[in-house]
Amino acid sequence: MRYEVSLTKDAERDLEEIYLYIAEHDSPASADYVLERLVKATEALRTSPDRGSSVNELRALGISEYRQILFKPYRLIYRAHAKQVIVYVVADGRRDMESLLARRLLGA
Repeated sequence: MRYEVSLTKDAERDLEEIYLYIAEHDSPASADYVLERLVKATEALRTSPDRGSSVNELRALGISEYRQILFKPYRLIYRAHAKQVIVYVVADGRRDMESLLARRLLGA
């Protein structure tokens, strides 16, 4: 079964900000590489959205419908429903994830 994968506007902005940061602080070639890997990880969800693990910060709150895939140190947090996968967050896992997830997913 193939799933339709989409990114929220916030997730698209995340990718752009990650790219710009790496390009400025490392190199455009490194930024291209990381962006390519993150996009490939996202595209892989088309055929296997169940491959991700649960999100510890959310599981501790009793929320289990979100999953994540990792391209260290980055985390892609998504939810699969029916034949659709929505990516909500693409973030450096070293960030304060609890605050970020509360804002993005729980509206806090």
